[in-house]
Amino acid sequence: MSYTNESGRQQILDDAGAAADELGTALAVLGDAYDHLDDQSAERVEEVVFRPLQAAYGQLKRTHAEFAARYKLPVRSFLAQDPGLPVDVRAMLERVADATQSADDTLADLQDSMLPVEVGDQELRAGLSRTRTLIAPVPASCDELLRRLGR
Repeated sequence: MSYTNESGRQQILDDAGAAADELGTALAVLGDAYDHLDDQSAERVEEVVFRPLQAAYGQLKRTHAEFAARYKLPVRSFLAQDPGLPVDVRAMLERVADATQSADDTLADLQDSMLPVEVGDQELRAGLSRTRTLIAPVPASCDELLRRLGR
């Protein structure tokens, strides 16, 4: 595939933005789910899902903005995501896990494409890696929470 440095960098921003949107959706859905949980479950969700997601979302948005600024590319605004129609808590947690996995898959594909090496920089690569490290346990944490619900 042939591309210019500018088009490669724009592809990085588009892919990182899509992953950030998925994390934003996961956070929005999680916010709705949180309201339907008992106090003990809500505390557990906050500890093992919300905090890592929030940290990863912030990390990815910062990585995106700093990369765009370094190469004088347009900085994207990230708007609050729509959690969709309310459903039961189990379905919400499944959606959080799916959205988080989708974000991780998008970032993995971006890293595998070698664009971050070819037209990116060390700060970008580090930010993408930190984001993936933060979200890596989230799908399994959601699965664990789902097993505990209804006990």
